[in-house]
Amino acid sequence: MISFTVPGKPMGKERVRITKTGHAYTPQRTVNYESLVALAAQEAMRGKDIVTGPVKLALVAAVPVAKSWPKKRREAALEGREMPTGKPDIDNMVKAIADGMNGVVWVDDAQIVTLAVQKVYSETPGVAVFVEAA
Repeated sequence: MISFTVPGKPMGKERVRITKTGHAYTPQRTVNYESLVALAAQEAMRGKDIVTGPVKLALVAAVPVAKSWPKKRREAALEGREMPTGKPDIDNMVKAIADGMNGVVWVDDAQIVTLAVQKVYSETPGVAVFVEAA
């Protein structure tokens, strides 16, 4: 099993942008986030071979609680009685994390055969990543 945490507020992969001349590009924020994921994955992979077979991926995305929320609502969120239903969208977040691990943990994210994802509130934002052979 390979596990690591991507620090900071979870982010979803942004859509490709197209210039007036028709050139497509990935927004810089997405490139930066995927680089952060790759860096965290590289540290976890030290001395391990890249995975070439099918994998199971599990993610727990810890999103911050709004500072403006009243104390009771903050407590409810941190205790799991209120769930995060806002951005980032779970599917876009998975895409950013999975693409960031391409060529580092596995050859390509097409190797993912099982996926489990959860969003929770936390005072310490980040994404816990767990990868194991399927």
